[in-house]
Amino acid sequence: MELMVLLNALVTRLLFVLHSLIGVWRVTAVKKEPKYWLLALLNLLLCLETGLTLKFKQGRGYKWFSPAIFLYLICTVPSLWLLEIHHGTQYCGNEPGAVQVNVSNQDFNQSRDSSHGNEGTDHHIIQTAKVFVNQLSTICETVWTLALHQTFLLLLVVGRWLLPIGVEITRDQLSQLLLMFVGTAADILEFASETLDIEDVRKNYALINAILAVWTWSMLQFPLDLAVQHIGCKPSATARRIPSLLLCRYSAELWNIWVSLFIQDGPFFIVRSILMGHFRIFNQMLVFFTAKNVLVVTLQLYRLAVIMFDFRTTILQKSRKGEVCCCPCEPYEARAHATSHHDNEVKELVAFPPKEESQTPSEDH
Repeated sequence: MELMVLLNALVTRLLFVLHSLIGVWRVTAVKKEPKYWLLALLNLLLCLETGLTLKFKQGRGYKWFSPAIFLYLICTVPSLWLLEIHHGTQYCGNEPGAVQVNVSNQDFNQSRDSSHGNEGTDHHIIQTAKVFVNQLSTICETVWTLALHQTFLLLLVVGRWLLPIGVEITRDQLSQLLLMFVGTAADILEFASETLDIEDVRKNYALINAILAVWTWSMLQFPLDLAVQHIGCKPSATARRIPSLLLCRYSAELWNIWVSLFIQDGPFFIVRSILMGHFRIFNQMLVFFTAKNVLVVTLQLYRLAVIMFDFRTTILQKSRKGEVCCCPCEPYEARAHATSHHDNEVKELVAFPPKEESQTPSEDH
């Protein structure tokens, strides 16, 4: 096993565990009940996955799916749910971050002066850590929740980058996937922060749960790599089946359309439309992002129509030429070369028909 593969696999999963534990710590501090530390046991699943991956895959990833990302979602999403439901119990000023930084610096200086002449370096480090933890605990709850949301999405992107890739995905495909994840993470963060910060939404617990359910549903696209990989197919098995040919050629494009319509932009549009239509909640950003979701959904449907028209044209052209519909997921140049070679052979056969073998006259003649 390569050293860098092992290092990346372990460091990435360690970051996932640390972030999940910070979320559990915040839930325990907010709820003031030690029983919520039991949420930390979910990280055992991630530890088990790490051992199995190192043993059977030598630290590398799987095809089309990332178990580490999926288990990281399982470990972190429950904590964010509890923090969002318990949201807004602490008062936040206009600039809480700057105030907390000034107070913490003052406390650090006092701790350093008091422990410099009397006690050793080890005690000084412990005291500094205690002061730092105490100051983190006094930061506004809403600031903590937003920071956990932001770092959660950033770690999903950075973690997918650091995780060792399998043999089925190339680095070019990984770069495309990461760029898609950056835009997806920004949209998901905007949806959660923009809708849950509305005062009328905070008064309706059923609406909060519905928004969090849609947010959780949208996070399920991160463990999947289908957006940049084509599903392999065998020409002999799919020669007569039109849906299989369509999926073979446009699997990545169809997956992107499906994600946009049913996992991200479609559900986001439905939630925002319900907020404006049923609950009569209007603001400038809500209207803008609703229009943005409508535009994206329309463009995805247009893209789907273009794909279907192009595929239908290809099938009709092959049927008119009397060709057997082979798998169109092969590169266009290879298929064009094979078709031209076949046409040349047909022309040669027409121009120079094969000579018939001379028949030997029978004994009767």
